Amino acid sequence: MSGRTKLAAVLAISALVAAPTATASAAAEPAGPALARKLAKKVTVEGVNRHLIAFQRIADRNGGNRAALTPGYDASVEYVAGKLRDEGFIVTTPNFSFDVPITDAETARVDGVDYQALILTASPQTPVGGVTGPLRVVPEDATTGCEATDFAGQDFTGSVALIRRGGCTFEQKHLNAFAAGAIAVLVSNNTAGPLSNVTLTNPGKIPTGGISQADGTTLAGKAGAAVTVDMRYHNETRTQRNVIAETRTGRKNNVVMAGAHLDSVELGAGINDNGTGSAALLETALKLGSRPKVDNAIRFAWWGAEERGLIGSEEWVRSLTFEQQLDIALYLNFDMVGSPNAAYFIYDGDNSDAVGEGAGPYGSAQIEKAFADYFAAKGVPTEGTDFSGRSDYGEFIAQGIPAGGLFTGAEGVKTPAQAAKWGGTAGVAYDPCYHSACDNLGNVDRVALGRNADAIAFVTAAYGVSTEDVNGVPPRSKRAEARSAAALLKSAAHDDHSHAAVS
Repeated sequence: MSGRTKLAAVLAISALVAAPTATASAAAEPAGPALARKLAKKVTVEGVNRHLIAFQRIADRNGGNRAALTPGYDASVEYVAGKLRDEGFIVTTPNFSFDVPITDAETARVDGVDYQALILTASPQTPVGGVTGPLRVVPEDATTGCEATDFAGQDFTGSVALIRRGGCTFEQKHLNAFAAGAIAVLVSNNTAGPLSNVTLTNPGKIPTGGISQADGTTLAGKAGAAVTVDMRYHNETRTQRNVIAETRTGRKNNVVMAGAHLDSVELGAGINDNGTGSAALLETALKLGSRPKVDNAIRFAWWGAEERGLIGSEEWVRSLTFEQQLDIALYLNFDMVGSPNAAYFIYDGDNSDAVGEGAGPYGSAQIEKAFADYFAAKGVPTEGTDFSGRSDYGEFIAQGIPAGGLFTGAEGVKTPAQAAKWGGTAGVAYDPCYHSACDNLGNVDRVALGRNADAIAFVTAAYGVSTEDVNGVPPRSKRAEARSAAALLKSAAHDDHSHAAVS
């Protein structure tokens, strides 16, 4: 990708490195601080995988999931916090409160039969009694409902649109249906089981609910029938915890932050989403240790209630004063870094892809370049991915804090070009088990997980040494050199003045 500035000496890659290819066999080691190179070697996929096994067993012992407001999430918090305390980190588990929707109605009624329709997060509610219209089925293909042309050939005015999941965001599907005149949307799952704990990226235009794959198939056979969609809820306040851990060394007014969400959806253990990010971050912290030789303190965060709308990270960032936010040099985000049909995506800090939300705050381009250079040195091609607002970097960016990170893909579909570049299967989702019960220990590409874990360790530690390219704060060695130079100049000036006085 073009248009990125170079990461100053800290992360420079040797000009002798050949252009990366997916089959590079003898890639050079990235040049950088000794701490970063050592940490990347210490963080192994075996160590990361042990934490994934722990998360799976925690889920198995607690109703099959680690979702916010469940015993499985509480046990995950205790596991992560306990490991970090044992290693000597300064650990807190700050509370945050949020409203939880309590269901009053969740049905789609056709021919006197009720089908479960779970309202998507950020969707408007229906009025009491619901909304009624003819059922219109969007023709199914690899990107069902993702283009306005999918709605051509039928009159969707006043209808309830039935759309199969996959190929694009839920938001895009519902916006296309709204533009076509639909009064409500039912998105049916593309894998076995219900479609729950999913969100529209922005507040929805019309009521949008999720139904199971089987019910979607049944309803598709009832096209044209009258359907009444009734989806309503009321809110009650609940409290949940984040996990925050910080090194005991390094300056506290130029902190490097790295985070991952710890909660799963209610359908399963959430081993890829986001056990992989949480486990890689935890192993990085443990192998770094609580007293590393860093210039900048490193603060690790495991966020709660991400799957309920990014709540834990948003509430934590908003709880900080302006000065406390100013103490954060940058934020690195790791949400799904071991998808089974993996891509190698880096958040597009400079908007060189010209897609979606634009560039991040100043410094985000440099973060992107740091990860891109690491993977290039390893012979692994990468692509940019948009700051789409679907993960915990959102509030950091909103407050002007530069951000970046890694992502191996969710429900999006791998292209033939990507399969040629990275391996895997074209025409299949990066994670076919995204937000499903099958997101378990068998749902991980451990080669991708190991590569991403090493990149996480390297870049995090490198920024612990210096953030000069991101915000102009030099490393300790440069500050010492500057002080020495200033002292020499002062001494020379004093000597010149004394000589002139004697003369």
